[in-house]
Amino acid sequence: MNIQDIRFSRDKGQREFAMALRKRVNDYFQENNISKYANAAMVTKTVVLVGTYALLYGAIVGGFVTNAWLVLLAWTALGIVTAGIGFSVMHDANHGAYSRNKYVNGVLGWVINLIGGFAPNWKIQHNTLHHSFTNVHGMDEDIDAGKLLRFSPEQERLWFHKFQHLYAWFLYSLMTHMWITTKDFKQLVRYHRSGLLEQHDMSFPKVFAELIFVKVVYYIYLLVIPLVFSPASWWITVIGFAIMHFALGFLLGCVFQTAHVMEAAVFPTTDEEGNLGHNWAVHQLMTTTNYAPNNRILSWFVGGLNYQVEHHLFPNVCHIHYRRISKIVQETAQEYNFPYHTLPSFRSALRIHWNMLRSLGTGQSMPQIA
Repeated sequence: MNIQDIRFSRDKGQREFAMALRKRVNDYFQENNISKYANAAMVTKTVVLVGTYALLYGAIVGGFVTNAWLVLLAWTALGIVTAGIGFSVMHDANHGAYSRNKYVNGVLGWVINLIGGFAPNWKIQHNTLHHSFTNVHGMDEDIDAGKLLRFSPEQERLWFHKFQHLYAWFLYSLMTHMWITTKDFKQLVRYHRSGLLEQHDMSFPKVFAELIFVKVVYYIYLLVIPLVFSPASWWITVIGFAIMHFALGFLLGCVFQTAHVMEAAVFPTTDEEGNLGHNWAVHQLMTTTNYAPNNRILSWFVGGLNYQVEHHLFPNVCHIHYRRISKIVQETAQEYNFPYHTLPSFRSALRIHWNMLRSLGTGQSMPQIA
């Protein structure tokens, strides 16, 4: 089934909820004379994250740290800061939420290419498929990790999935290793064959050439240059590069999967005619979970992605505003008797995600399918 064949419900009550919610959030920005884009705090955050990345990279390449353990520590820190840039800067920019200026968003969104990904692929996978069809098997690629992991009750269950709650965490750490090697190439070819590139006005030869260029630049600046100029042994550099990606992938996996592969989330299915049971806004409420709403340090680092409900409902709003509008979203959802899933801490989200992986792996206490 193609994406154009899927239709969300036009239920009157659900449409009234969506309209009321959008009006209330828009009123919040207008009445308080606040832009929905980045503010001074967001710009400061960007400078801090990008500046820290530059300092760590300079320390590695310039030989400001020479002890092998400190070099590896610097590579690990580089992976953590890279995750922060991805969560906060790149993510907002590629949603068009960082600035009203599309060129600013384009430049900052291009940062994903410098941290191992590829912007055109990411926009299709994340903005188009994941945000439109969250938790829908065969459409949302965020819940399609191949045969090794079973993220949806609609996927085939294999014997080794009963152990996935144990080994999934290691596979998360390999996520960006796949980005920088095979994933982007396979994904681009798949999007070309499915017509998604053309739907986004992209030419396959042109985008493929851009992908080659991006990968060459990535490997030169983040692997070749450190190998040539860092005083550390070559094997220390290679190990450090691998550790950086272990840290980056692990953090990305933990933050994003705890938002949707959860016990409270539903996994909507379409009928024979391609109809989903809820409209788009209610669909996001049914499939998404917030966590740690009072943890400001975590929220700062993960770019407000602990407020995933707000992010999915208002992806064009900079994450710096999520905490404030979350009260509006929660109150409106409760007023219209729709769910608003939230957990008190990141630890509780990880624990429930663990339980969810085990349930999906064993087939017992199966999650909801709407």
